[in-house]
Formats: sequence, C-alpha cells, structure tokens
Amino acid sequence: MLKTQLYRLGGLLLIVGAVLPLFEPGLAPWVFGAGALLFCPIQMNDRYEGSNLIIRRLRRQQMLGALLLLVSAALMFTSYYRIPPFRGSEWKLTLLIAAVLELYAVFRIAHEEKAER
Repeated sequence: MLKTQLYRLGGLLLIVGAVLPLFEPGLAPWVFGAGALLFCPIQMNDRYEGSNLIIRRLRRQQMLGALLLLVSAALMFTSYYRIPPFRGSEWKLTLLIAAVLELYAVFRIAHEEKAER
C-alpha cells in the first residue's frame, strides 16, 4: 500500500516538476528530482515473472524510460546551475524520450496482459 502511494506521489511530482520550469525554474529540478527518486526505483524493482517475451521486452523499455527520467533530473540540475558541459535544455530531450517509452510500454503491457488472459 505504501509502495503504491509513493509510486503515485513520485509520478505526480514528475509531472509537476516537468511543468514547473515555466513558473519557478529554481524549484523545478528539486521537485522533478524528488519525483524521479520516488518513481524510478519502485518501477525498476517491479518484476514480471511470466513467460511472455513481449511483456519482458516492454518491461526493459520501461526500465530504460525510468533511467532516462533520472538522467533528465540530473540534466535539469546541470541546466539550472550552469554546470559544464551541459548548459542548455538537454533535459527536455531525455524527458521526451522517457515519456514516449513509458507511455508506450504502459499501454502495450496492459494490452498484452489482457490478451494473455
């Protein structure tokens, strides 16, 4: 139960942290980073014990998306604090790739699990 609540809180903080640079750029990396630290480890530790190869592949894509969310958080910090070599908006590209991977995997896993039953 606590795991599910932390997972949802992490997802909410990720969304708020991704939008926050428009309004409060100094707070955005901290909110997004906290969300990534809550969301990603829980998602990476979630296991699929079945034998469906498609779901296994989609789980690996989800783990890659979670890793890219952590990279995005780090790049947000380097962007805001002007830490070389990254000083621009590289975090937006990694966030876009992570979001596409995560969304695709979520919908495809649900579809595959439904078809498996």
